[in-house]
Amino acid sequence: MARRENSARRHRTPSRTSASRVLAVCCGQTEQAYLDGLKRLSKPVTLKPVVKVGSPAQLVRHAVKLRENDEHWCVVDVDEFDIDEAIAEAASSGISLAVSNPCFEVWLILHFADCTAGLASPKAASDKLRKHLPGYAKGALDFARLAELVDKAVERAKALGAGNPSSDMWRLVEVVRKH
Repeated sequence: MARRENSARRHRTPSRTSASRVLAVCCGQTEQAYLDGLKRLSKPVTLKPVVKVGSPAQLVRHAVKLRENDEHWCVVDVDEFDIDEAIAEAASSGISLAVSNPCFEVWLILHFADCTAGLASPKAASDKLRKHLPGYAKGALDFARLAELVDKAVERAKALGAGNPSSDMWRLVEVVRKH
């Protein structure tokens, strides 16, 4: 006798809703470590950080190649790059940017304190961050030390606006939390 499938099982709706997905292309291990920590705080969103070394515009082009039905972001630094090309490509491709000026360390500093004075270089930003995170080194970020300070960083970053220093990471954090 042939086995019959239980029709109720075949048509059963999933018990879990699928998680929203946010793909974030970044160019460094520090950014990836931060995003990995953020995704542990933000359920049920699936945040997938992807590291791609290159200019901000190259990161945008890489995000376009990876495009699915997810929300796509690029986490980029101004550093010495001409950010206008990345902004234009992102706008025409539907990719969102989280730009930090001059670098991602500005976003990390904002977890601990206001940062309103211009920073001459990424090294200056790293030096300032070490006052709050002694021993900080690129690629060796302990997100647990930042987790409870994310709300303050969002608040401080919103108050900064554009320019040097600034960071749009607060926009990505809010998207991840909203999902």
